[in-house]
Amino acid sequence: MENFNHSVGRYAPSPSGVMHLGNLASCLLAWLDIRKLGGRLIFRMEDLDPDRSRAEYAESIASALSALGLDWDEGYPDSGYSQRERTPLYEDIFEILLRRGMLYPCYCSRSRRLAHGEKCRCRELSPMQRQDLYRQGRKCAWKIKVPDKRISFTDGHYGSFTENIADSGDLIIRRSDGVFAYQLAVSFDDMDMGVDRVVRGRDILPSTARQIWLISELGGKAPEYCHAPLLITGGDRKLSKRFGDLGTDKLLERYSPEELIGYLGALLGISDGASVRASDLIDDFDWSRVIKNDILIE
Repeated sequence: MENFNHSVGRYAPSPSGVMHLGNLASCLLAWLDIRKLGGRLIFRMEDLDPDRSRAEYAESIASALSALGLDWDEGYPDSGYSQRERTPLYEDIFEILLRRGMLYPCYCSRSRRLAHGEKCRCRELSPMQRQDLYRQGRKCAWKIKVPDKRISFTDGHYGSFTENIADSGDLIIRRSDGVFAYQLAVSFDDMDMGVDRVVRGRDILPSTARQIWLISELGGKAPEYCHAPLLITGGDRKLSKRFGDLGTDKLLERYSPEELIGYLGALLGISDGASVRASDLIDDFDWSRVIKNDILIE
């Protein structure tokens, strides 16, 4: 009998560079997770940032995943799966939150807006003060008022977490240049697309409680999350597209897909390192086998 349920997972890469080995490790785990469950996998492009996103990078990511046997059931390159195309939907959500009195304009400098956990003084501005700043031509970002609230959740790999979401400060929902922020887009997209399994790098774990809260405010149910160890280089720097670390296009010129999957499987603790197809890892996949510590790439 075919193993099938209604679980929905997703790939959600940012086409800001060539996919590197760390991105690929997360994609492999996301693919194995949903294939083991017999669910569906969505491929969504997180291309909100117009300054960094490129069509050629999106094509390169899709090509690499296909070459490695990490297929998907719906999404890219079909319409409706790019965040740029979904901007009208974010506009609607923005208006809903605005009418509910949950948003406020922030006129702080970018560095101050991004200050972790620092209370934003713009939250307390009077309507007259905001109007004065507007008349001066000051551009504003938009933030959502995060309440003093404790959120508890269980990560499928790292266990139980509890966080007071107010400790991280109010969330930027829309940048001063009009571009919607990651936290709003990813939360709404996962909810709107029915995603109930999210596998991603451990660096996003600190955002999880806030996303759970935001999804609930939007009337949805948060997915189950499984965070993965990061692949890091010397100095504990995670691999980054920005630095061109171990791009899959170059790796696929030197190694077969089976060699790369076997290498990644060994790094993650789910295989012995021998050349293997991704599909051959499904039956034995279990999160208890995946290591928790970040992985140093020599």
